[in-house]
Formats: sequence, structure tokens, C-alpha cells
Amino acid sequence: MNDQNPSWTGSPQVELPQEFQAQMQAQLTTEFPDFQSALMGPSPISIRLNPRKNGYDTANLTPVPWCSAGFYLPERPNFTLDPLFQAGAYYVQEASSMLLHDVVRQTVNVNHPLRVLDLCAAPGGKSTLLTSALHPDSLLMCNEVIRSRVSVLRENLDKWGYPNVVVSNHDSEDMANLAGFFDVVVVDAPCSGEGLFRKDPDAIQEWSEANVQLCSARQKRILAAAATLLDKDGILIYSTCTYNDTENAENVRFLTENGFRNIPLILPADWNVVEREAGDSETGEAVGYQCYPHRVQGEGFFISVFKKTAFTAPVKLDARTFRSIRALRPRETAIASKWLQNPADFSFWEKPNGDVMALPKALEKTFLFLDVAIRQKGFGLEMGQFKGQDFIPSHALALSTAINQNLPSIELSKENALRYFKKENLVFDEPVKGWLLVKYNGLNLGWVKGVGNRVNNYLPKDWRIRMDIKEYV
Repeated sequence: MNDQNPSWTGSPQVELPQEFQAQMQAQLTTEFPDFQSALMGPSPISIRLNPRKNGYDTANLTPVPWCSAGFYLPERPNFTLDPLFQAGAYYVQEASSMLLHDVVRQTVNVNHPLRVLDLCAAPGGKSTLLTSALHPDSLLMCNEVIRSRVSVLRENLDKWGYPNVVVSNHDSEDMANLAGFFDVVVVDAPCSGEGLFRKDPDAIQEWSEANVQLCSARQKRILAAAATLLDKDGILIYSTCTYNDTENAENVRFLTENGFRNIPLILPADWNVVEREAGDSETGEAVGYQCYPHRVQGEGFFISVFKKTAFTAPVKLDARTFRSIRALRPRETAIASKWLQNPADFSFWEKPNGDVMALPKALEKTFLFLDVAIRQKGFGLEMGQFKGQDFIPSHALALSTAINQNLPSIELSKENALRYFKKENLVFDEPVKGWLLVKYNGLNLGWVKGVGNRVNNYLPKDWRIRMDIKEYV
């Protein structure tokens, strides 16, 4: 296809909007044909490993240049039917988005505890990346405004298994009580999705210049609210999966005109990430960084980093007691403690519905403040429930990196691991009694319980896979 006839089809069914083609022709000039060709090819497949859950074999895989835990796969497997995926050994994440890893490395001091907010968090890709990068005593609050997406976010964080997270469900403008509270805020903003055209035909159908303007206005509203949540000298990281200046460069300028200083990054030339100028700031030319699919092995992605120069007075709240949880009694604490590797690092609590939680002591005062400051949230490690004299452990506990490593367990074949995720009751060669962790490649998958002559499968119903597993075992 030549420059004189740029009309083309990104998929067999949908033609790219002419306005979008004109926008990209102006932006890329002589590189536009290469951009076209890239969008007509296959999307790269990449994953990011969980550093606390070893078990995935990366031999012969190509690393993602800007993320030490990221790797490209030669083809897309069926992730649902991979027990290692279900165990949280890795997260399926688009490679360009992993550029956040290097941005954090360059601009954030992760050698001490921080308060970090992922403001637009679902489905959890950047949240799981952040938990892996931060000091273990840091707080990570993962917020999602759309209620229907919170359960997916929670599930992915449960798989990842870190106990220092809060999941919240608030509009960014509903967090006034958290003014000046955070050291880092990540805004991976809802956008027009131009960078996803290769992998998502629906994004093409939804694109319009009017929608770009709508997204830009919404992004400015989110950024204005996010600005108040940062402490002075705090770091704001802004990203989109789009190319246009309306959603990218204009919002960079918006921040530099409203109490932020743009921070330039140092990216190796062979990464082929493009530095894009976004206008003047107080200290010189403000910049953002753009991934194009014809230059990197990934999709379209934009990111820019800022330091807050203005001061926001923090809100003072009377946070002396939790509103709706009680501390476990000594006998209950003794029972719950046995399920964790380092129980002295946690305090133990019970919700009104009977759910037992373990809170990292290093974050207990922070959780106490959040309990008063916001309403729609969940925090701490879900442990399980007491039922009479028995303790019923939760699935989140089985997947947690804080679990006691010496609990009774049994290693499963891939066939039996998939049967477990089909929620079938398993049959073992030897009789078992009581609670037992089932594992695959040394990683916890969940719980079974031996009762008499049978073994009950305690996988939560919502986690059950419904696909046929015959060809995968």
C-alpha cells in the first residue's frame, strides 16, 4: 500500500477510520507504511513472571527489554488451561505496558516503604507489576471505578498473592479524605484505545474524533483529582494505550501547568521507544514516551512521568479503631497463626460475616486510616472462617505468598490439576485426612479436604473452568 492510497483494513471486517489514518500519517510521515504493515500482522504474546512464585520455565524465551520479569511467547497458549497461570506464576500482559517497570526503577525509590495508588487498576496488570517492584512494607491501593470490573481485579491480585494491597471501588473525585496521602499515583487512564486496534477490532468500531475529545476531558478530570492525592514531591505516572496528542501531549501540558514538573527518562536507543515532545514546562521541554507497533515488539502505548511541586494539606481524621472488624481472641489467633509462614508479622481480625483477615503489622495504622477515609474497599489477607471447632481456609490463603510453607500438600499431575480446576473430586493413591494443599510444579493451586473415603474439592465455584480439558492432558 503506498502513501497516496492509505486506505486499508486492520482486520477482515473493519476498516480503520479515515480520520485516524490522516492523524497517524501526519504523526509518522515516512514511517506510516511500516505502521500500517505492523497493524496488519499478529500481536506479540508476552507474560510477566511473579518473582515470589518460581515455577515457569523461561528457557529459550526472548526477554522483554525494559522489564526483567517479562518474556515473549512464540505463540498464544490456552492460558485458562495452564495450572501455572491459575497459580499466579505469571500475568499475561502486553509488553509495551511493562515499560512501567523501568519508569518506576528510574523515578521511584523502592528501597523503603511507600504509599502507592493505582487509580484505574482493573484488570490488574499494572497493579501486579507494582506489587512486585515495591518494598514489601509498602501499601498499594488498587482502585477501580466500575463495580463490575472489581471482581476481576480482586481475582488477579489474589492469584498474585501479596498481602499489602487494598482494593477499592471509588470515583477519583470521591477520595477527598486521601488528599496528600500518597507518594506515588499511577493513572493508566481510560482512553480511545488506538494502541489496541491490532488486537481488538471493537476498539476500531468505537473510535471517533468525538470520542477522543470525550476521553481527553475525562482524563483531565481524573488527573485533576489524582493531583490532590499526592504529597509534595510525589511521583505521578500517566499512561494511555493511544497515540493522539489530544489524549497524550495535551495532558502532559495540563499537568505541567498545574503544579507538576515533567521528569525525563533515559531509555536505550535500541529499545526503539520514541520520545515525543509535549510543549514547554517550567524547566524546559516536557516529554512523553511512545511505543509504536512497527518499532517495538508490542502494542501502542504512551507514558510520561511527573513530580508534584505544589503542596496539598493532608486530611486529619480520627482513626483510632476499625469500624467493623474485631481482633481475634487469643485462642483463635493461635489457630489462625499456624497457617502463615511468619505470623508475628501479622495481626488477626474478624469481619461481621465471620471472615478472618490477617493484616501486616507494618501497615496496620495505614489500614486503620483508610478504614475511616473511604467506604468501598477491602484490605488484608483473607484467611478463612471458623466453623465450630474447625477452621475453613480460603482460596486466597492458598495462593498467598505469606502462607505457611510446611502445611500438608500433594503434587498433582497436569491432568489432575486441570480436573481440580474443573472442580471435580480427586482420587489419590493413599487416603488423606484433613486439609491438604494441592500443588503443580511446586506452586499452590488450592485446597482439598479428606473426609472418610472421599476427598472434597474446595475450589470456589466462580473459579471453575468450563472448557473441555481432553486435548490438554
